[in-house]
Amino acid sequence: MNTPRRARSKHPPNLNTPTFDITGMVYGGYGVSQHQGKPLYLPYTIEGERVEARLLPPQKNAQFAEGVKLLRASADRVYPECSHFGACWGCHWQHIAYPAQLLIKHDVVADQLQRHGRFSDEVLGAALQPVIPSPSQWHYNHQATFHRLPNGSFGFHRRDERLTPIDFCWTLRTELQDLYESFDIDFANLRSVTLHLGSDGATMALLHLTNEDLPELEADLPTSVNVLLPDREPLNLVGESLVRYQVKGRTLRATAGAFFRANVAQVSALVDEVLFGLALRGQEHVLDLYAGVGTFSAFIAPHCEVVTLVESYPPAATDADENLADFDNVDVVEGSVLEVLETMREDEAHYDAVVLDPPARGVGSEELAALIALQPQRIVYVSSNPSTLGRDGLALTQAGYQLKRVQPIDTAPQTSYADLVATFTR
Repeated sequence: MNTPRRARSKHPPNLNTPTFDITGMVYGGYGVSQHQGKPLYLPYTIEGERVEARLLPPQKNAQFAEGVKLLRASADRVYPECSHFGACWGCHWQHIAYPAQLLIKHDVVADQLQRHGRFSDEVLGAALQPVIPSPSQWHYNHQATFHRLPNGSFGFHRRDERLTPIDFCWTLRTELQDLYESFDIDFANLRSVTLHLGSDGATMALLHLTNEDLPELEADLPTSVNVLLPDREPLNLVGESLVRYQVKGRTLRATAGAFFRANVAQVSALVDEVLFGLALRGQEHVLDLYAGVGTFSAFIAPHCEVVTLVESYPPAATDADENLADFDNVDVVEGSVLEVLETMREDEAHYDAVVLDPPARGVGSEELAALIALQPQRIVYVSSNPSTLGRDGLALTQAGYQLKRVQPIDTAPQTSYADLVATFTR
């Protein structure tokens, strides 16, 4: 199904391959049908379509198929822009018109929160907001990681986790595409390379190595070059060791290896929603967990009495110190969230509100229990995974919190992913 069509096919289905009606869309980018009473997942399909498909070998927990012929097309089907679409699994939904992508993301979020968080239709009907669209649907990413193939070329993952070579990416900013096309580094212990573009136009290549043998590079490269060793320690080789991003008129630096969202234009929307969820009045003590380079704290600090920032990655904690140096009501704590929370509980610390921005795997059960023990009145949870948000949200509701608002923000057009900002109150 690499060449989608709008019109109904005039050809009858092949009797050697079964026909499936797509009845819904699921988290991860697949359309879903039924086979022998169980869910069947088909990529590159849309709810309402009918496809002829080839069943793939069953996996432990799921049954997949691949389309052979499109028999009935959705009105939301469009031609994909990228020639790699269908081989590369970096984009799931280039075949879906963008307004429809937003509606599907909304429905998928609702399904995951209901499935994993047991939230009722009534609660989700009141809490879940329409998805905030991305200002750009193409060329929006300020960073991308290219993996090295055995032949020395670079590419992205396919659905089967193998790699496919890539020469052009439609989600990448054009400045990074130009850098990628001019990039010529090849040595045996290079596993992958992440290209970064700052808001000031400066670029950086971050080389991920399999061991600590450093490459020899020419000093006239058109970009800064840094190395990330297997233990995540960054080393600077050429140029600067950091990238600078502009968010709501403020410059934030991020050292090589520190996390910063690739769709920089949507970070402002995330900040606005976090502030809305916190509903600060100026006297609150706020705790910012998994805080990275201090992005949210930079905009929380002017509206509260004290904000305590917790970050486990040392370079990011150093960035936060620098990014928030103009505030005298910010305390940056370097350490694991669990250790810091346990110390705070022993010290009987009090916080009125908490911001969480964990990785996609969500908050660990011990971390969540330690947080609940602090009994903050308000928790604003920033998530890139609705299933783990649902799981952690269930634990919060069982501890006496109520889900008040969920705002999806599309940070990854052409994919099934979005970021969510959920507000819980006691």
